[in-house]
Amino acid sequence: MGASILRLPAIRKITGLSRSAIYDLISQGKFPKQIKLTSRSSGWIESEVNQWLDDRIAERDAKVA
Repeated sequence: MGASILRLPAIRKITGLSRSAIYDLISQGKFPKQIKLTSRSSGWIESEVNQWLDDRIAERDAKVA
């Protein structure tokens, strides 16, 4: 499959969101869910996060047009 996994610090840097905002969006079904890597660590699939960002950009552009 070859999916890249991002950890929370990278997600925070990419999105500009706080930890609590990310988890709030996940609980609302508005942000990709993390995957369990081990019993004590999780990560996000990079392509899903990139798609989420692309969707935010498309929403912004649709409102401008």
